[in-house]
Formats: sequence, structure tokens, C-alpha cells
Amino acid sequence: MSNPEIIVLGSVNVDLVIRSPQLPRAGETVLGGAFYEAAGGKGANQAVAAARASRSSPVGFIAAVGGDDFGRRSIKQLRGENILTQHIRMVEGAATGVALIMVDERGENQISVVSGANALLTPDDVAAVADEWFESARVFVACLESPIETVVAGLRRAKERGLTTVLNPAPACEAVRDPEILKLVDVLTPNETEATFLSGWDVLEDLEDVCIWCEQLQQKGSRSVVITRGERGCIVRDLVGDPSLIAPYSVNAVDATAAGDCFNGTLVVALSEGRTLLEAARFANTAAALSVQQPGAVPSLPTRTAIDDFIAADAPRGDALD
Repeated sequence: MSNPEIIVLGSVNVDLVIRSPQLPRAGETVLGGAFYEAAGGKGANQAVAAARASRSSPVGFIAAVGGDDFGRRSIKQLRGENILTQHIRMVEGAATGVALIMVDERGENQISVVSGANALLTPDDVAAVADEWFESARVFVACLESPIETVVAGLRRAKERGLTTVLNPAPACEAVRDPEILKLVDVLTPNETEATFLSGWDVLEDLEDVCIWCEQLQQKGSRSVVITRGERGCIVRDLVGDPSLIAPYSVNAVDATAAGDCFNGTLVVALSEGRTLLEAARFANTAAALSVQQPGAVPSLPTRTAIDDFIAADAPRGDALD
């Protein structure tokens, strides 16, 4: 099997999902709905999204799972998605990560995650990755469901090899504000909540604020920012110029669980193919619109054929701004 053009560093979880009419409030019990189990974890979701959207080489994945049935099954499933799994470490005595997910009839969700083996992924695991991966790859992407020191080690090694580096700061943490980390990031991809946390103010109330925050990030080292906004599309700010607004598609959303992961996984595919950031964000926005129309995390991630067909159909779009 050939070496990857895309390397993903991130988490592997098993999703235990309850679909119910509404999300419970604190102290409330909601009856009804359905339960199912599915593969998940932000890293795994992004790796599968990239693999399904890619036209060529497999996707390389750096991760850790427990030495349990969940872990063995996860590796087997990932192999079936054209993902290279030799750098997924199985940690004996540890549990594979688990996510408890509740989804309501509008597609809104609440998620609680137990990291398990994901918390045991180390910089040594990054150092153990074959040089051939980083020599052949064009893009590296990571999220923050792995230890920050491991994410930094991956970003640094990718940057040293000249890869385009993408950081999905989810879940957001204070460390991402560090200029020493931002210098390793070519494209930062927060959602609205993460952007608000990282900026310290509501950056999406005013596009002028978006510009100011993006300029601050760029001064600290990060080259570009893509803010995903769910049903309101996304905002792209590259090296120079005004932010670009990408309008959302008008679709019937049933489950937004993996939409952000779908966006990031397909964004890096488009970047690996040589598209501009704006072009890549438009492609990823299309893939995410498809994903929210299907339930589950990995099961909702579209193939390249589905994405291309949806683009060709020229589906209607909504407004990019409120």
C-alpha cells in the first residue's frame, strides 16, 4: 500500500448514541427514542472523512486505542476505510475512548467523552512514525482530543517537513492561544463556540471583529482561519484581504454529530489536491451539508462521488449571515 498524502493525528472513540424527541435539561429524564452504537472520535471521523473523499492514496492515522474489543474492532473498521493503521497503538490495560451522545429530533446534540487510551497517545508515538509518511504527505491535521504535547509534536514534525498544517481546536483549550503553538499552524478551524473562547469575545457579532481577531492570530503565527458556523455556513480569512462568507446549503438536518469532523477531513483533502483555502472550504462545506442529513458519526460521512454529485446538482443555499 502506498504512503499517505494526508496524515491525521487524533482520537478513536466508540459512540453510544441515543436519539430522542428532545435533549434533557439538568435533572430531567427524557423517555422514548432509539439507541445505536457506531465508530467515532474526532480523529477517526476526520480520517474516515478524508479517506472517503480522497481520489488517490490512503490516509495515515496516528492514534491510540485500548486493548479491548472496542479497540480491536475500531482498527479493523478503519482498515476497511483505506486508512493506514500501523501507527495506531493498542494500549493493553486501557479502555478505548467512549462518547455518550444524545441527539434530538432537530439534529442538535449533547456529547460527553471518556478519553481512555486517547489520553495515552504520546510524542514518542509521533516520533515512531515512519519518515516515509512525512516525506510523501502534503497535509497534516490534528484535533485536541489527544494530549496537547502530542499534538504539538505532530504539528512540529509536519511543519519541519513542509506539510500544510491544520489544527481543529476542538475541544478548545488555553494552550491554543500560545504563539509558539500558533506558529506551527497554517490553518486554524474553530467552530463558533471555539472561536468565541479563543478570542475572548463574540467574534461573530461583527465581521470587523472577525478581521481584528484573525489579524491577532496571524501576528502570533497562524496563517489562516476558517470559522465553521453550522447552519450559517462558514467564514474564511486567508493571509490578506477581507473575510469570505460561504453560504450554507438548505438541507434537512437530522444529526450534526460529525459535521465539523466531516468539514475538517474533506478540507484537508481539497488542500492536498492543491486547491486554495477558499475553494477547499467550499468543498468541505458541501460535504458537511451532506453529513448532517444522515444519522451517526462515521455512517454519515459522504463519499467523493456523493460530494461531486451534490455539487453538480447545484442544491439551494441559505443566507451566510443572520
